[in-house]
Amino acid sequence: MDSYQDIRVLPDPEFQESMLMAALFAKLHRALGGRKKGDIGVSFPEHNRSPGGVLRLHGKQTALKELEATGWRAGLNDYCTASSVLPVPAIKGWRKVTRVQVKSSPERLLRRSVRKGWITEEEAQHRLSAMQEKRSKLPFIQLKSLSNGQAFRLFIHHSDLQEQQISGNFSNYGFSDGATIPWF
Repeated sequence: MDSYQDIRVLPDPEFQESMLMAALFAKLHRALGGRKKGDIGVSFPEHNRSPGGVLRLHGKQTALKELEATGWRAGLNDYCTASSVLPVPAIKGWRKVTRVQVKSSPERLLRRSVRKGWITEEEAQHRLSAMQEKRSKLPFIQLKSLSNGQAFRLFIHHSDLQEQQISGNFSNYGFSDGATIPWF
């Protein structure tokens, strides 16, 4: 990974930053899925309780320019600004950026288990009293599934800084459980 591109969501009186970031990220997801190469990673340099206003793409210069040439941000160019593809500056370390799936609704999980025939309705009621809803303090993006139309939260975890780069492939979200992105 020798290059990066920053895409900043601009302040807008009609739309919250989180809504614009979700729309931007959904378009990126579709564009990465269309490429089917797994050579572009993402990070959120301003992440804290939310992803922040900057989406950073990481990859080789040729891959980032190829993605940029597709015009994947069409329709959102009035709501964001993109840097050119730039060489990576001095690196502080390497990070993994991963998706974390939080199973947050005990009721939903138990209804599914009953529907699948794994447990009975009585077992579900008994288990519900013992289960607690899990909450996450990780930043997330609210997305809508293209396959079933359900809204879901895509939780994002940035690992601690690591000293070594780990090569690998990235998902259609730009995340990887194994590969790292440069942090600067």
